[in-house]
Amino acid sequence: MKTLVIIIHPDLENSVINKRWIEELKKYPEKYSIRDLHSLYPDEKIDIQQEQQLIESHHKIIFQFPFYWFNCPPLFKKWLDEVLTYGWAYGSSSPYKLADKKIALSISIGINEEDYRESGKYKYTMKQLTAPFEITFDYVKADYRPFFAFYGAEHHIIAERVEESARDYISFIESL
Repeated sequence: MKTLVIIIHPDLENSVINKRWIEELKKYPEKYSIRDLHSLYPDEKIDIQQEQQLIESHHKIIFQFPFYWFNCPPLFKKWLDEVLTYGWAYGSSSPYKLADKKIALSISIGINEEDYRESGKYKYTMKQLTAPFEITFDYVKADYRPFFAFYGAEHHIIAERVEESARDYISFIESL
């Protein structure tokens, strides 16, 4: 069964990391279903039923996005708010449609990894900063997995690191 990779990048055209990851995913069309939310919903009017059907038809789901302002792009939050509906994703009589689905985040981060330590510049780890996603997906009974990250996208874009991250990304998804 294919893995659903939901891309949430507001400026994919100017991306280096996310664009390269997508190129790598596209080498394996038999393994990955790729959805670029910004190109699908430029007006941000999400087709909730279509999104829910896609979630139901995949066992592994990756949310791929750049991390900025210590959070996800606004369209991702809107997607969560609108697609994870009461009675479908959660609730007293819900079928919990995300139950046991493997869910992971794939994040490109501009800042260096050492800055995301309790003793670092930003005082919090990425695990701490992504805790709301973990709680959200635990709440809907999904099987939330550790995230994949590329750190230092603003400072250390070296072709070799980018290529290595693309290979590592595929390995990460395959290991879920």
